[in-house]
Amino acid sequence: METNVKSESSTSSEDPNPCPICLGPIVQDSYLDKCYHKFCYDCIVQWTKVVARKHSSLVSSVKCPLCKTESFSIIYGYDGTHFLRHYISQNSGDRFLFSKAHKYRLQCYYTESGILNDIFNVSRYWKSHKYLQSNQWLQGWLRREVQALMQEEDVEIIVHHIVGVVGSFLRRNEQMRRVEKPEAKQEEFKALVSDAARPFLMARTDRFVNEMELFLASGLNIEAFDAVYMQRLGWNSPRVTIESPERGSSGQTSVIVPYLHIFDEDSDGTD
Repeated sequence: METNVKSESSTSSEDPNPCPICLGPIVQDSYLDKCYHKFCYDCIVQWTKVVARKHSSLVSSVKCPLCKTESFSIIYGYDGTHFLRHYISQNSGDRFLFSKAHKYRLQCYYTESGILNDIFNVSRYWKSHKYLQSNQWLQGWLRREVQALMQEEDVEIIVHHIVGVVGSFLRRNEQMRRVEKPEAKQEEFKALVSDAARPFLMARTDRFVNEMELFLASGLNIEAFDAVYMQRLGWNSPRVTIESPERGSSGQTSVIVPYLHIFDEDSDGTD
């Protein structure tokens, strides 16, 4: 429902406080109706849609991503006299259909952590300062990862938020590579990404951060990383037994992959 108003889009480029979601200048000032925290209109609407889709029934309110205060609408287009209102209950959308790539990535989260640690040296990645090099495949990898974990298609705001956090981290550390120990930089990075992702990924956040660190340390593109992962894991196998180079040819470790309905080949009829 909209009030009788004049719609006005304003870009707050001179506002020193960026949007808490995208970390950029606020485009079209918008406020949650209880706490009045300010966001970009598109950012906060997308946030509420992501939250709403986590519920099986229609929701009429959402908690502020900053203070957790419950609000029922978003106020925007304020011109000093009138304003527009977007109600949370307006949010709707179709469920996301998984591709085989999404199913494979979600399957990885049900295996033991660190099964590729003997292949990709994460410690060397930090000690050699390779973390200061941008990764052209990171955004695409993040998009697929978040889609798989959230089972939602439109995750651009979340991906943009995480990429922004990583970019800020890199810019701050370009001139400080010899000032702090690599271990301290590693912990700072993981803490920042965890804080950015946890409102969306919740209990899976820590594993997500570890997987992201592993992907970056690999130095591979998405296809090559997948090929290595699937070779070690065993594609389409509920239980995979793999040899551990660290234990020798006689040592083996079992990787348990729960069989979930989303892994059925015919579950959605898509590739």
